[in-house]
Amino acid sequence: MKESSAEVVLKKGEGRLLKSGGAWVFDNEIAEVKGSFLNGDVIRVSDFDGFPMGKGVINTNSKIRVRMLTRDSGREIDRFFIRERVQNAWNYRKDTVDTSSCRIVFGDADFLPGITIDKYEDVLVIESLSLGMDRMKSMILDELVDVLAGDGVNIRGIYERSDAKERMKEGMERTKGFLSEPFDTQVPIIENGVRYLVDVADGQKTGFFLDQKYNRAAIAGICKGKRVLDCFTHTGSFALNAALAGAASVLAVDASERAIVQAEKNAYLNGFTADVSSGEGDGGKYIINQPEHPWMRNEAGTRLRFVTADLVEMLPEMEKAGEKFDVVILDPPAFAKSRQNVKNAEKGYRKINRAGMRLVKNGGYLATCTCSHFMTRELFEDMLRKAARDAHVRLRQIEARTQAPDHPILWAAEESSYLKFYIFQVVSAEYGSGK
Repeated sequence: MKESSAEVVLKKGEGRLLKSGGAWVFDNEIAEVKGSFLNGDVIRVSDFDGFPMGKGVINTNSKIRVRMLTRDSGREIDRFFIRERVQNAWNYRKDTVDTSSCRIVFGDADFLPGITIDKYEDVLVIESLSLGMDRMKSMILDELVDVLAGDGVNIRGIYERSDAKERMKEGMERTKGFLSEPFDTQVPIIENGVRYLVDVADGQKTGFFLDQKYNRAAIAGICKGKRVLDCFTHTGSFALNAALAGAASVLAVDASERAIVQAEKNAYLNGFTADVSSGEGDGGKYIINQPEHPWMRNEAGTRLRFVTADLVEMLPEMEKAGEKFDVVILDPPAFAKSRQNVKNAEKGYRKINRAGMRLVKNGGYLATCTCSHFMTRELFEDMLRKAARDAHVRLRQIEARTQAPDHPILWAAEESSYLKFYIFQVVSAEYGSGK
């Protein structure tokens, strides 16, 4: 990495985010840059009056002009600095989560802005979204592999998934591929006792949504013996947690055929086999004519089916058909991907939550979430109140949860707080009367 002698000077009255503990300096907050530099260099940051604010990496291609690395302007950004950062990140995970598969580095929340590193058993997957961190990624990975080896964790392979559009905002090309000797990119993991194959090359993000680890476990108690609908199942994680918790049946739906195929592979890993018996077999009225996705069954008798369908269309159809489930799970993609489309996103969330609530039996359960940090907790809760009013039901909150601790929330970095997850009992005004 190159450390420049250049200095960014803030405008008077600017840098409020930085001064409140944040890690970003925006382009419109800068009065001047003294000295020469190259994009991606480490530079010093000073307030308008010369007060030292620390060091960060600069990139004139991005509106986030500087991403801070340290508040100590005298600290050298070298291999020892990187070693300290990754060691601290790993120590934190050992204290807080099951580390067999976990997120080891979570960008700003681990004080390495723009870098994400996930560990799937003995494989690392890295996503680099900032130019400065991109220059340091080899050193970061070298130090992390060494830190893990010190605890007896030997990494056999590393894959890069820096293929998100955000890289283009930094003036970088999207890229993906092996950063080690090639290996089978279908990586087996076990989470909450559930087996999965993680597609690190072509799956969503880095291959698997580790942030929902403990939320998946949280639904187990309400699913035993129940009829469950899992919406936006992706590779079947909530569905399998429900099924292995003893659900009577689980219908899991996603619009992606690729995801459904992966979900079925995961089901086979967990002891489910094709059920040759005819009919749905669990009292449901809504039969989906997709013979390529038959019902499956395990030794405990739980029935499981994965279906490819557009849920925006399917949920109202199921409602019209008079379907009812004991448990409905809604885990949609991030509808709000910017502040500008929050209003439209709220409409989308409201529509699927209203439909989901109407499909829950009186006294049944709804698990619902958003993974967009632009959809704040306040906005999401307001949307849920409106959806409940539209559906003519009342919500009794059981739990309000967030992302797993390996995705730590740094209070000074609002973008690190993105997942809001709720479990409700859905009741009508006549709950208890048998209606």
